[in-house]
Amino acid sequence: MIFQGAEAAALSKTVFEKIIEYLNYPFINQAQFKVSLLSLILFGILLALVFGISHYIRKVLRQSRWMSQIDDGLRFTVLRILHYLIVAAGVFYGLKIGFNADLTSIAVLIGFLSVGIGFGLQYIASDLISGLILLFERPIRVGDRLKLGEIDGRVENIQVRTTLIITNDNIAVIVPNSDLVRNQVINWSYGSHRIRLRIPVGVSYSSDLEQVSKALTDAAKLVAEVLSEPAPKVHLKAFGDSSIDFDLLVWIDKPHNTPQIRSNVNFAIARVFGERGIEIPFPQRDLHIISRQ
Repeated sequence: MIFQGAEAAALSKTVFEKIIEYLNYPFINQAQFKVSLLSLILFGILLALVFGISHYIRKVLRQSRWMSQIDDGLRFTVLRILHYLIVAAGVFYGLKIGFNADLTSIAVLIGFLSVGIGFGLQYIASDLISGLILLFERPIRVGDRLKLGEIDGRVENIQVRTTLIITNDNIAVIVPNSDLVRNQVINWSYGSHRIRLRIPVGVSYSSDLEQVSKALTDAAKLVAEVLSEPAPKVHLKAFGDSSIDFDLLVWIDKPHNTPQIRSNVNFAIARVFGERGIEIPFPQRDLHIISRQ
């Protein structure tokens, strides 16, 4: 019985050693780079640990008092760059330990790949570089209100290659970062969050202009989101074909809510005009019939 147990243990040990030998057999065996199934498994486990460590560190920092005192955009940038640094360090460590890779050779390989990227993957490379520019220079931050061509919405996330923008209709638009760096972008939130809304209003030619100006100012004051300083202003813009055209200028500090605030101001104008008998005209034409009799 003792002999059979020892024989079974030796057999199990032999099988285990065979499995380890098989897993550790390098199917890529270069002088400065060796790859086996075991090294791939260990590299995958290391990457999982690195991502877990990065997630834990960012979670702790996100809950720290220092992080709570800075704005959302800067907090996102710091945590994102920290994540990339941790992952990059983990990848290089895994290549060194798991694949016995020479980091100098890796640097040379990256140099050659960058040349290939420049020719074959130039658009992707441009997006990646633009993503780093956005993260470090921070002309656009998470939470900013942007207008890029026909896209108007809030920046939800900035990745290395793309940026996610959520429109007013809750539609997710994925924009390549190179578009944000290369094209003209209106950032309503850059610097101060205060912006001025220009609301056009037309009244009939029979209206008392002073009364119209006061009515517009009073209507603006009825809207809670409109700032009292700077105070609302009224400009007489032009004498149109069917109306006298005014611009009501109001300041707000919530650019992400611009459409709703504009709607609230328009409702207030309609209500005040109705109460004071001020007519908003519609386009009309006079037809003159000339009799030849």
